[in-house]
Amino acid sequence: MPQVGLQELVAAVQAGELVSFPTDTVPALAARPEAGDRIYTAKERSPDKPLILMGASLDDLRPYITGTDDDLAQWSAIAAQYWPGALTLVLPASDRLPPTMNPQQTGTVGLRIPNHPLARHLLGHTGPLATTSANRSGQPPLETMTAIEASFPQVFTLDQATQAEIYALLQAEIPTPDQPQGSGLPSTVVCWQGGGWRVLRSGAIALPQVETV
Repeated sequence: MPQVGLQELVAAVQAGELVSFPTDTVPALAARPEAGDRIYTAKERSPDKPLILMGASLDDLRPYITGTDDDLAQWSAIAAQYWPGALTLVLPASDRLPPTMNPQQTGTVGLRIPNHPLARHLLGHTGPLATTSANRSGQPPLETMTAIEASFPQVFTLDQATQAEIYALLQAEIPTPDQPQGSGLPSTVVCWQGGGWRVLRSGAIALPQVETV
């Protein structure tokens, strides 16, 4: 696994390479949206499983969705309540979304802002990325950077010196490479449908006040 500095990692993303970084749930395997097909190949992932678009802010993700002013107001309200956090919102996709994000072209996209300082710092430099858990399809998510390095030697990650510098800047504790990254629980996934929310996957966040349809 190539371990590089921040600018080298950003350049790798721009070149279409795969990268990995910790999140609040499980570590992500990521690429720029136009290179999402590389994630499917690396994971041996079925095309009927769309990737999640992860970003540093709602403003960064907004160009990838489309809806009425009322829709956008409701989406922004739930985002303000639960983001950053382990909630994925599946919303109508705009024509900005590359086909490699969702090979079956369902017209939707899953969006999330992770509650992890390093992840958001990276996403602020790279822009939104296509993401999924770092594991072979059908196997449990890998929870440590050491395990990811062994399974995906081609994937770029930040070197320890750069991580220490960023964590110090963000006033956060730096984990060790063999320490589990995140809660280990998947994000809760809800889909906007017919003017309301439908829970597609129960996960780390409970939504008792959200009506489902």
